Amino acid sequence: MHRLHARFAALARPATGFVSQPEPRTIGSYARGRQLTAGNFLFAGFLIEAKDKPIWDLPIPDPRFEEEIHGSAWLDDLAAVADAGARRRAQDWVFDWIARYRWGGGPGWTPDLTGRRLIRWINHAILLLNGRSRKESDAYFRCLGQQTIFLARRWRTAAPGLPRFEALTGLIYAGLALTGMERHVGPAATALARECDREIDAEGGLPTRNPEELLEVFTLLTWAAAALAGAGRSPQPAHLDAIDRIAPTLRALRHADGGLARFHGGGRGLEGRLDQALAAAGGRALTAHGLAMGYARLAAGRTTVIVDAAAPPKGRASANAHASTLAMELTSGRRPVIVSCGSGASFGPDWRRAGRATPSHSTLCIQGFSSSRLGAGGVLPSTARGEFTDTPDQVWAQPEDDSAGHRLMAGHNGYVPTHGLTHIRQLMLSIDGRALAGEDTLGAMTVADRRRFDTIMERTKHQGVPFSLRFHLHPDVDCALDLGGTAVSLALKSGEIWIFRHDGVAELTLEPSVYLESGRLKPRTTQQIVLGATVFDYACQLGWTLAKAQDTPSAIRDTLRDDVTPK
Repeated sequence: MHRLHARFAALARPATGFVSQPEPRTIGSYARGRQLTAGNFLFAGFLIEAKDKPIWDLPIPDPRFEEEIHGSAWLDDLAAVADAGARRRAQDWVFDWIARYRWGGGPGWTPDLTGRRLIRWINHAILLLNGRSRKESDAYFRCLGQQTIFLARRWRTAAPGLPRFEALTGLIYAGLALTGMERHVGPAATALARECDREIDAEGGLPTRNPEELLEVFTLLTWAAAALAGAGRSPQPAHLDAIDRIAPTLRALRHADGGLARFHGGGRGLEGRLDQALAAAGGRALTAHGLAMGYARLAAGRTTVIVDAAAPPKGRASANAHASTLAMELTSGRRPVIVSCGSGASFGPDWRRAGRATPSHSTLCIQGFSSSRLGAGGVLPSTARGEFTDTPDQVWAQPEDDSAGHRLMAGHNGYVPTHGLTHIRQLMLSIDGRALAGEDTLGAMTVADRRRFDTIMERTKHQGVPFSLRFHLHPDVDCALDLGGTAVSLALKSGEIWIFRHDGVAELTLEPSVYLESGRLKPRTTQQIVLGATVFDYACQLGWTLAKAQDTPSAIRDTLRDDVTPK
């Protein structure tokens, strides 16, 4: 149906020009632009070297690779270079797309890709039309009008969430920029406001709980609002209210180095994208307090700690979700220290599944189990789509501040169905941000939980339930066992030294880990701190501290809450 509507749209009256001179709202990476001009195509984690080949003749290693090139976001990178070679490639590839695909061919005729492509083609119109003939310009505007009409007919078929926001923003953008397309702006603006009400909750969060996806939606909303305001139209109240709700949430999800927390399939976000979007949104620079989209933020001095303090989403929103409940990340100044492994989606299905598992996050995990699980055996249709069907139904978090520092007490019952055990995590960040203390408890809290635990003990012949606390380190952190194997020293490139210690109950080891980033050819190797222990009774508690050298973390350990071990 997409292809059929694309062909019908090609028969409609085309756009004839721009209402006003467009200006680029997006500039990409200069380094990636230089790679493209040199014939190195890196998309979706795959690198193809083809110096003299058009981008449309590349071999396709993965459907996501093909989607990225048809979305035309690479125009941002070529615009960042903007020399003769980059301009020539940008023009050749765009006009080649028009010649090959304007009649509905290729995989690019989906609402979200069309919206993404329209925004880039209009943004970089000066780059694309400079020096081209009148015939080519007419074909360019005719194809822009065709894509606009296609979007007006097909945006409803885009998946709710980011794909639909992309489609509607592209439709608004094109309707305002192109002559003869103004009739599509009103319905698209109304639909965008309706999507804001449906998808953005009262606290400014998305159902997917993906911080990077929230940033992309926020950026699209600010672009659409600026385009409407620039054309003398007022964005609808629901549209503006969504921007006002999202901005404080994004500030709460940002670490001290400016990068976003990497949870539920999201990355750190493009460099400068968040600051640019927040500046475009205007308003007061407020940061959400308490929980923001289910995340708790502790910040003091130059240190930020962000904790996933809510259950993962279920259903369609969980297709990229991670079993990361109570996982934490810590950043000191401009240097990430404790991280999540991240999304492995760009490295294939095995890495994608591994990145979603609890052991790939800095939290407690029972050996062989994740705190949230897919449907058993892959029988359920939702399992084929990678959706969670078993998540914790009780997750709680209580952030507090006092004169000693910033505290968080949180817990979840994700292991109750499998072992009868609840995970409780207590954190305290000192008032100067130089020390973090934690206590993690794994315990059977109710009579029913203890019966379940007793059953597990009988099955294992009372060998206990092995579990571990994992702290994944950023690849730039140099670590080594210290003090006779009782501590780990962490050296940052900034010159800071952090020391990890524990209370001696668990076995301390350093093990290999990976750091997964989209845009790289392969995972980066790194290390993780692992505290291993076994539950033999109804509760087991591990205490640990992470403090800058010359600090005395034991002083803040004494100020933690009372023991939460069940009596």
